[in-house]
Amino acid sequence: MPMNELPHRPSDDVIAAKQRFGIVGNAPGLIAAVERSLRVAPIDLSVLITGESGSGKEFFPKIIHAYSPRKHAKYIAVNCGAIPEGTIDSELFGHEKGAFTGAVASRKGYFEEADGGTIFLDEVAELPLTTQARLLRVLESGEFLKVGSSEVQKTNIRVVAATNVDLIKAVEEGRFREDLYYRLSSVQIQIPPLRDRGADIGLLTRKFAADFAERWRVPPIAVDDVARAAMSRYSWPGNVRQLKNVVDQMALFEAGTTVDADTLRRYLPQVSATTAPAVRPSHTYEAEREMLMSLIMQMQARIDRLEAREHDSDSAAPARPRSSVPAPIVPTPALHVDDRGAEYDGFVTYSEEPDPDDRSAETYGSTVSDGSVSPKSIRDAERDMIREALARHGGHRKAAAEELKISQRTLYRKIKEYDLE
Repeated sequence: MPMNELPHRPSDDVIAAKQRFGIVGNAPGLIAAVERSLRVAPIDLSVLITGESGSGKEFFPKIIHAYSPRKHAKYIAVNCGAIPEGTIDSELFGHEKGAFTGAVASRKGYFEEADGGTIFLDEVAELPLTTQARLLRVLESGEFLKVGSSEVQKTNIRVVAATNVDLIKAVEEGRFREDLYYRLSSVQIQIPPLRDRGADIGLLTRKFAADFAERWRVPPIAVDDVARAAMSRYSWPGNVRQLKNVVDQMALFEAGTTVDADTLRRYLPQVSATTAPAVRPSHTYEAEREMLMSLIMQMQARIDRLEAREHDSDSAAPARPRSSVPAPIVPTPALHVDDRGAEYDGFVTYSEEPDPDDRSAETYGSTVSDGSVSPKSIRDAERDMIREALARHGGHRKAAAEELKISQRTLYRKIKEYDLE
C-alpha cells in the first residue's frame, strides 16, 4: 500500500505507538504522520518533519528512533535555535583543547556522543550557513572535524530534523543550502496544525484538564457544548502548546466548575460563541511606512521646538551646560508581521519625556555650533542600539535580540548590514 494511503481504522501498530508516546487524537493528518513515522523507522533514511510551532513535532523523532534498529543506542535532541551561533559548531561536533578562548579541555560533540544512534535537530532552519556545510558533510560521508582539529572523524548516525519554516522559501532567499535541504528531506512528515484536527481539540482539552486535576489534586473542570464549539472555531495560533496553557489556567482558576462561553472568553479574549475564528490583525508595508513617517515628522517637530527654545534661552540668559538639553528620543525597534506573514523591522514606539539619567543625547545626537542637538539618521540610531545591546550582553546575540524585541534572524541580518561582526 502506498505510504500516503491509510486504512479506515488505524492499525494496531499506530494505536500502540500513540499509547506509548501519549499522542492524543484521531485526525486523519495525525494518524498519517504516525503511520509514516512507523513506515520509515526501519529504513535508515534522513527525515524532515515540518509543522507549525507547538504542533507536537518532537514526538515523531522519538517514534522513528524507538521503532528503528538503533533503538538501543543514544537518542539526542538538539534545539538549534537555542544555541548561539558562535558555539553551535562546538556543541554539535566538539572541540579540541585550546581551540578558542575558554576551551580548557577537549570535548565531544553531539554527533560523536550519539554515534550509532539518532540525533534530532529541532529548528534546523536556524543553523548558520557554515554549520549547514558541516552537517552536509556528515550526511554525505559520515565525516566531521572537531573545532580546532585537522583530524577527520567518522560517525554512524541517523539525522531527523524538524522546522516550522518554509525551507523551500529559505533556499530561494539564500538562508538555507539547497543541497542540504534535499539531503535532509529524503522522507518528509507533515504534522497538521491543531485548527485542522477537528474533534481532537475536545479530546485534548479533556486530557489536559484531567491531568491537571490529578497532578494538583483539585476538582476537575467541565466544558459545556457552547464553549466546546467556540474552542473548535478558534484558530489556535500556538497549537497544542497554547491549548494546554489555556486549559491549565482554566483548571486552576475555575476548578470544580463548568466552563461556559463567557468564562472561556476571559482566557481567549478574541473568541466567542458566535464569532468566526480569531484572526490576528494584519499589517501592511504601506500602513507601517505611513506610521513611521508620521513618527519621524513628530520627532523632527519636537527637535525643532527644542532648538527654538534653546536659542531663545541662549539669547536671554547665559548658556546652560550641554547635559541640561533634553535629548530627542529615538523610536524603539520592534518586529512586525505583514499580511503575508513576512517579518520586517519598524519603529513603533515614541516617548515624549526623556529620562533625566538617560544619555540619549550622547548616543543619538551630536552638538552643532550653536550648542543644540542634531539627531543622527534612523539607521545610525538603529546601528548604535544594536551595538550597545550586543555590548551589554557580551556579544550574546540571543539575549540582545530579546532585549531589542526582534528575531535572532533579523539581528544577524542587521549585524551584517551594519558591519558589526
